[in-house]
Amino acid sequence: MISSLSGTVRYKDLHSVVIDIGGVGYKVAVTTDVALEAQPSSPIFLWTHLAVRENALDLYGFPDKETLEVFELLITIPGIGPKTALGIMNVASPSMLRQAVASGDTTYLTRVSGIGKKNAEKIVLELRDKLKITETDASTGSAQVRAEGDALEALVSLGYSERDAREALKRVPKEIQGAAERVKHSLKILSTKS
Repeated sequence: MISSLSGTVRYKDLHSVVIDIGGVGYKVAVTTDVALEAQPSSPIFLWTHLAVRENALDLYGFPDKETLEVFELLITIPGIGPKTALGIMNVASPSMLRQAVASGDTTYLTRVSGIGKKNAEKIVLELRDKLKITETDASTGSAQVRAEGDALEALVSLGYSERDAREALKRVPKEIQGAAERVKHSLKILSTKS
């Protein structure tokens, strides 16, 4: 089993990178964050999960062990495959997912393509006992998840794509709380991007 890869980025798109290791290129499905950070000809290290199917071997890569572990928990849920789990990891960091599960808030998860209310409720129910939820997650979860969802909705209503809005919100420091403040900070980030 391939548990990690370390090499040079040879190619990237929004959903994958090709890592050259000793002249062999490994195509690894990654989150948009990882793809955007990866630079051609630069070194990269990813923790990986190898998904074995009847007609394919697919590698999924993550920047840290925690994200990989959450991904592997997600794919243990019936009906959630690696592509759907990667889609969830694309929109929710492990800490945001823990807070959503702790508060029972499914709205953040329903923003993922292919995840309806029923599947989101199933994810919350299945992960409640499996994720290491701290008291902090439980106490701040609902308000923070709601604020993040409201901030995302506000940025999209201002005309930004959901992907750009999500990327900007991920770059807002964690100490900035509240939807309004997070939107203000995100707008500064988005204005420098243009």
